[in-house]
Amino acid sequence: MSLMPESQIIEILKSEKIDTITTLPCEKMKELFERVSESPFFRHIPLNREEEGIGICAGTYLAGGKPLMLIQSSGLGNSINALMSLTKTYKLPLPILASWRGVYKEKIAAQIPLGKSLPKVLNALSVPYKIVHNASEVSLIEDAVREAYERNSIYVSLIVPRTFEDHAGTKNNHFPKRERSTLLEYSGRIAKPSMKRQKAIGIIAENLKDEAVVSNIGAPSKELYAAKHRDLNFYMFGSLGQASAIGLGAALKTTRKTFVLDGDGSLLTNTGVLSTTAAQNPKNLTIFCLDNGTWGTTGDQLTNAYAFVDMELVAKSMGIKNTKKIQDEKELKTLLENINGKDGPMFVHVIVKPGNANVKDIPLSPVEIKQRFMKALKQ
Repeated sequence: MSLMPESQIIEILKSEKIDTITTLPCEKMKELFERVSESPFFRHIPLNREEEGIGICAGTYLAGGKPLMLIQSSGLGNSINALMSLTKTYKLPLPILASWRGVYKEKIAAQIPLGKSLPKVLNALSVPYKIVHNASEVSLIEDAVREAYERNSIYVSLIVPRTFEDHAGTKNNHFPKRERSTLLEYSGRIAKPSMKRQKAIGIIAENLKDEAVVSNIGAPSKELYAAKHRDLNFYMFGSLGQASAIGLGAALKTTRKTFVLDGDGSLLTNTGVLSTTAAQNPKNLTIFCLDNGTWGTTGDQLTNAYAFVDMELVAKSMGIKNTKKIQDEKELKTLLENINGKDGPMFVHVIVKPGNANVKDIPLSPVEIKQRFMKALKQ
């Protein structure tokens, strides 16, 4: 008796030594999602948005893991910039299993425009893919997963819903108890900033020992490079909003302390990663939100954090319990002197002035940054 498609896929992923699966569900593959969530062979990371998973998978791979994404095909549309500016730019492997909506007995009109065009979109982006038309072709997934890692490439498996329709599962969801109490007492004050981001990054850099550091795109990465270049620094050149996701993925695969130098604008584009961080609860992760209240790299246009949003409160509301607001150099130095004894995940809200330092561009290619970082993490 042949295995059900869901069982075949699980066996393929086990045989290819996939250890981390990030998911955003589709009802066409609901039983596969259930099996992944229940399997002891994978770390299952539920997502709020597909782009978040791109960053988490990147960090997981950089720290020695073998991640995979399991999503609906519409999520590929949501993820194009992250896939191109992070996964493809740094030549990171990422197998993606996507239910291919909009092409087979589709009842939801909104799925059709992207779904029908998806092969052309992937071809235009030079993203390799395989189409699994039915249950007899599930074995194609094994080739796609293997080739992703052999090529250091994105590789998409578009799975037509017909694949599962003759093997309808009968599982019923069994939900855990949801009852809980929430008590949040918070009083925060943002004082007039006394230091620029460059100074804050310099203080953090001075205190670095063997921590892995993921730095946000643009000026923050250049300022970190100027302050203290080291192979344990992962400098981002693109993919806005992914710094904390990359740091989370790395922290989940290493026991090494992991710092993220993120920004208020970047985090506001992807606040969901903070709830994922709280849910995954990595003890070795600290996120520094360097909050200048502006989009610093693009000309200091104001973000909503400048006058309306308290980023520490955002982190608390997302479930991160260990938070701290830093207003000046002395407070930051004191925190860093005592941070080794603190369990994460920790969110440090650092208030800084707008403005970028006049520093040089980073003279390394994305692939060089990746290779140096991965080698340093293994030591």
